[in-house]
Amino acid sequence: MMSRSVTRMARSMINHIGRRNFSTLRPVTGNEAGIGVVTGAAGFLHGNSMKGSEKAVAHWVRYFSVMSSGNASTMALRNKEQNDQDDQKINQSGGATGRNATATDSGNNNKRIVSYWGIQSPKVTKEDGTPWRWNCFMPWETYKADLSIDLKKHHAPVTLLDKVAYWTVKALRFPTDLFFQKRYGCRAMMLETVAAVPGMVGGMLLHCKSLRKFEQSGGWIKALLEEAENERMHLMTFMEIAKPKWYERALVFAVQGIFFNAYFVTYLLSPKLAHRIVGYLEEEAIHSYTEFLKELDKGNIENVSAPAIAIDYWRLPEDSTLKDVVMVVRADEAHHRDVNHFASDIHYQGQELKDCPAPLGYH
Repeated sequence: MMSRSVTRMARSMINHIGRRNFSTLRPVTGNEAGIGVVTGAAGFLHGNSMKGSEKAVAHWVRYFSVMSSGNASTMALRNKEQNDQDDQKINQSGGATGRNATATDSGNNNKRIVSYWGIQSPKVTKEDGTPWRWNCFMPWETYKADLSIDLKKHHAPVTLLDKVAYWTVKALRFPTDLFFQKRYGCRAMMLETVAAVPGMVGGMLLHCKSLRKFEQSGGWIKALLEEAENERMHLMTFMEIAKPKWYERALVFAVQGIFFNAYFVTYLLSPKLAHRIVGYLEEEAIHSYTEFLKELDKGNIENVSAPAIAIDYWRLPEDSTLKDVVMVVRADEAHHRDVNHFASDIHYQGQELKDCPAPLGYH
């Protein structure tokens, strides 16, 4: 009797509110109430006065009208079914996987995303029409390294800040040599985890400065972020060659945490000192990669085939080797050396970076 009274009361309330937002009231059992959208139980109206065989839990089910026809989950399911049909057609014709398939950084796995928001991953191809296998960088971000750059350039420290920067970098080299010794693959990997930090920190601080002062940056935000991304791609390349051990990964955590905060404070206090430090770090990187090449020439390190990611990123020939990769990476470091010494010189001459156009795309 109580159950029928509660049911009539709930039906009266639903009819009063309107049918557009609520479904017909009916008893449900088991996990049925958990399926679909939001539910509210009216069982508390009964208390514990009803017997187990007489309990009928009333649920109000509200359908959110987020779409004009059907709810979001129904439309997502329809999109998934349509994508599956498209994928089947493409696979039958020998093409790539569906339009919602996205390649991972390694280019081996495909992940399908079904979203109500209507955002689709772009279908990118190479110049020859074959599918692009990376999503960590796009074909228009690739380039051929300039190997003709002068590798022997050096900024002689003259001022006090120059000497501080120079000897700071020299002091950091000693524990690095002691730890890695002749393991240049692991050394390069560790070096890139540090080298990718300054560009990101400098770009971030210039970005915030531009917002605070309502002024342009002269392109230096983008230039420094390009440097950081280029260094990160170096790391992604050497990850394919030298597999880091657990203690080396732990060392990266410690070094990155210390270096990021130290460089952040240094850039806030003196950008010219910060850029000079990076310039000297890049000079040391050139030296390290030159020693790497010597070990490859001697045969102490196996000259394996170049990773696929390196071939696509630097547009290397398909038969390229590790030596070719080290040469283009060394050329990149030489360009970063020039950019950071140049940025420091701008500050030394009493100007700001925004006063001098940034060397965008300087590889």
